[in-house]
Amino acid sequence: MSTYHKVYYKKAQEMEEVEDNSIALVITSPPYPMIEMWDEIFSLQSDEIKAALEVGDGSLTFEKIHKELDKVWKELYRILIFGGIACINIGDATRTINKNFQLYPSHSRIIKAFQKLGFQNLPEILWRKQTNAPNKFMGSGMLPPGAYVTLEHEYILIFRKGEKREFKTEALKENRRESTYFWEERNIWFSDVWDFKGISQGLNNKEIRKRSAAYPFVLAYRLINMFSVRNDTILDPFLGTGTSSLAAMVSERNSIGYEIDENFKEIIKERFLKVISFGNEYIENRINSHISFISERIKEKGPTKYTNENFNVSVVTSQEKGLKINKLSSIKEINQEFVLKYKEIEKDPTSDNLNESKIRIKKSGLNQWIS
Repeated sequence: MSTYHKVYYKKAQEMEEVEDNSIALVITSPPYPMIEMWDEIFSLQSDEIKAALEVGDGSLTFEKIHKELDKVWKELYRILIFGGIACINIGDATRTINKNFQLYPSHSRIIKAFQKLGFQNLPEILWRKQTNAPNKFMGSGMLPPGAYVTLEHEYILIFRKGEKREFKTEALKENRRESTYFWEERNIWFSDVWDFKGISQGLNNKEIRKRSAAYPFVLAYRLINMFSVRNDTILDPFLGTGTSSLAAMVSERNSIGYEIDENFKEIIKERFLKVISFGNEYIENRINSHISFISERIKEKGPTKYTNENFNVSVVTSQEKGLKINKLSSIKEINQEFVLKYKEIEKDPTSDNLNESKIRIKKSGLNQWIS
């Protein structure tokens, strides 16, 4: 099995390289409107944005920036399949312009834009990014009423194009069964509050912008496994350092990314070519986390009814029986496209040594090995 990964270094307002109704899932985090570090990039997109910033009109600047993002959202509606999902990670902004401090609610503005295009609004996720920095509080300190609430969360907005996706043929149904997730993962992933830290946004390369606006790998990996199936194509119109594509690789999905800054090309290529060791370690940790969970559950409640035959490990529900995860095998760049190959995790009950490519499975008190 192989997956294919392509990056286009251009603006995402016109994605003519992507066919209509061809993308199953979009995951992205756009440059956040009204965050000062993005002023230059947005000003280069539109003279109207630049003019609004120069005269210090915050409300007009906010709307002009979102008008530019609206062009990308319109493209997403064109390229998504019916039943396809778009996940937008966005944070609201606070800013003082002409001595006037206020909140600029990008998340609500984006919801309105997607609804206007015809998307269905699904329940959203609140991503808590709590910080303990001593200078995090804004305003007049302990003196009311001039202090302001500190923003320690972002939104993951979730939209669907049309009605719920259908899987009509037996082959499609089988692929869906192999793309399932563990019961305990479902309980965590589908909560409306995610609580983990972000990642460092600093970039050390002097040839590119100072910050990446990247989200952590776990965020993209969860969303891909929640809202797509194996062999689907994932798209990120604001790719940055390539996290969405990396998560697609580890999840056995294809990917397309758009990045306006071509200086990211070497960073993205370097990260792609290192995905094998990182990806296999992530998969190993995922399976071992399930092993730890199911071992404790068996101690507490006794043996389960069901077994995942691919790993020979107990699972809680019948839907988990078909889950299949392959190892990453090799990656090559061919004609400006990255091709990633996989191989099955093969059972090896005769082995008595754990090497770098082994995953230990505990089931009903027995030790079995998967290579």
